[in-house]
Amino acid sequence: MAQFPRISDAEWAVMEEIWRRSPVTALEVVQKLGPARQWQDQTIRTMLRRLIDKGALKFKAEGKVYYYEPAVSREQCVQVESLTFLERVFGGAAKPLLVQMVQDTDLSNEDIDELKKLLAKKEKK
Repeated sequence: MAQFPRISDAEWAVMEEIWRRSPVTALEVVQKLGPARQWQDQTIRTMLRRLIDKGALKFKAEGKVYYYEPAVSREQCVQVESLTFLERVFGGAAKPLLVQMVQDTDLSNEDIDELKKLLAKKEKK
């Protein structure tokens, strides 16, 4: 986990766009996120460079056009971010997090059934 790239909230938005539409050009990311987030072109291009430096993105140049692709999966990032959050906020203890989420979140009957199945599966291990 220590070698996995740490992605900021703003960089996460860029990664979401790239996970969704990969391969994608910088211009396509700018056109999608610039107006929606009120970010300048250079801000987005700086984040793309940072994500490359962190090892979260890779690119392929075709002439003057760069195509960006994720170097890490969304699932990997979610797992790392979840564990980091769990450690930082709850000292690594899952129970307080789960209790907090169940108490503070509206859960459908389907959600509750799925959680029960997950807990039963975990209990069998």
